[in-house]
Amino acid sequence: MLKSTKKGRKTMITLGLTTWSEHQTLINQPRPTTLAEYAAYFPTVEVDTFFYGIPKAATILNWQKQVPVTFQFVIKANQALTGQGQEQLTGQQLKERFKLFAQALQPIKAAGQLKTILCQFPATFQATSRDVAYLRFFRLMLQDFPLTLELRHQSWYQGKNAAGLVKFCQEQQYTLAAVDEPTGQLESVPFYPAVTTKSLMFWRLHGRNQLGWQAKGKDWRKKRTLYRYSPAELAGFKQKLLPFTKQVKEICVIFNNNSAGDAAPNALQFQKLLGITFTGLNTKSPRQIDLF
Repeated sequence: MLKSTKKGRKTMITLGLTTWSEHQTLINQPRPTTLAEYAAYFPTVEVDTFFYGIPKAATILNWQKQVPVTFQFVIKANQALTGQGQEQLTGQQLKERFKLFAQALQPIKAAGQLKTILCQFPATFQATSRDVAYLRFFRLMLQDFPLTLELRHQSWYQGKNAAGLVKFCQEQQYTLAAVDEPTGQLESVPFYPAVTTKSLMFWRLHGRNQLGWQAKGKDWRKKRTLYRYSPAELAGFKQKLLPFTKQVKEICVIFNNNSAGDAAPNALQFQKLLGITFTGLNTKSPRQIDLF
């Protein structure tokens, strides 16, 4: 079984990045990193492909062929399901999209390689009775799948809503993502780690670029995640993580500060800081060297 090892620790800690192709520091080569190369360093990866469209079965099979059998994928939910697409779907069309999404995931799920589906909702999705009802519907449509909820509007965490959100996630079996991002804006949420499912705690680290988080225009995504965590900030994450290591089966931390190639170095630094190793990874090629 793939696991992180640290003497005396019961909780498995896994680390990963968003996508695999952008992390050239792992291979020390001026070209996109392959999934097979990525899987020599980390036991999980977040995949955004499903967000933009449902990939072909051959594409998914190709992914599976490149990774160890114990490697796991975090799949970002299709944009039509989280209200971020341009399509205007009828109720029946929406149900059909859920069905197609679930069918496409079956090979990964059957192989035990689906860690969770990341259900990331936009800032327009707020703490209203209508949107809470949609989360119930969402869970019903994917009732046999592990779901992680990431929200983008402060209303979910204001006042009594935070405790209510945790209780709701526990009842509906959503893992509530603890998200590190610039705070103090309506379109951002506080870092709020809470155990809502016994199997998984999920942290997603976007960086703390305050100006970039408000960026508009074609390259807004790159500006948002342009950030490198300092050693002191990583040490702070460690202190916040350790109290949860006896409360949940696994803690997965995904670094999403990709813009300038900072995610991989930060994740490797954090791994060293935690003192954990991963077993069952791919073998590194001679060209791959550990820089951190």
